[in-house]
Amino acid sequence: MPMTPAQVAAFCRTLPGASESIKWGSNRVFSITGNKMFAILDFVDKGKGGLAFKVDDDLFLGYTDRPGIRPAPYLARARWVTMESPYPLGEAELRAALARSHQLVALRLPKYRQAEFLALPEK
Repeated sequence: MPMTPAQVAAFCRTLPGASESIKWGSNRVFSITGNKMFAILDFVDKGKGGLAFKVDDDLFLGYTDRPGIRPAPYLARARWVTMESPYPLGEAELRAALARSHQLVALRLPKYRQAEFLALPEK
């Protein structure tokens, strides 16, 4: 069963060090350390709100080949994808993808900061 935007937001807030802010008008941005984004809700693409998040470089083409998932405008070069609600991924797969997005962003932090963000929450 697909997750709702409210469930996605609630899950993103459970990830280590995650914070939520409103940017660019109405985008709900989930970040770590205040400015390292890992997910965007209400991401406006062609006038529609959706969900955008970072994926592994080697999985990017596989995600964008799936129905309902496309490269995120302005963020595709950084391997971000976007999708509209109802999301084309099941709950378990979407939770794993969001947790991986969080992890990918945390891995780009300095080594001394990574440990506090890489522990995953209990299910």
